Amino acid sequence: MSGGPKRVAVTSPQTRVAHARRMLRRRWRAPRLEPEEALRTQALYRAQRRIGAVTLGALFALILGLPLIFALAPDLDGVRVLDVPVSWALLVLLPYPAMAVLARWQLRRAERAEER
Repeated sequence: MSGGPKRVAVTSPQTRVAHARRMLRRRWRAPRLEPEEALRTQALYRAQRRIGAVTLGALFALILGLPLIFALAPDLDGVRVLDVPVSWALLVLLPYPAMAVLARWQLRRAERAEER
């Protein structure tokens, strides 16, 4: 193993702060970040918070939208596909795949924000 490339741990400023907090047993004092790192960290935090808020809003729209659909279209129980009411199919087939898509979308947007 001595001939291979050396492994290097790459961490963000936030990770360094978290590790420093855990390592100290006495009263904790946050390490100071360099000014450009602090500005970059704040911008990334705001961007990811904004992305998370949009995703959370879409999740609430999904979760609260289903009962609204059922209230506005009460005849969905009468419509059947393969002898299964459409309302049941919506409850079973829509939320979890939609949440998985939302999670993947949010993750990709957060990663893109970090890359910039």
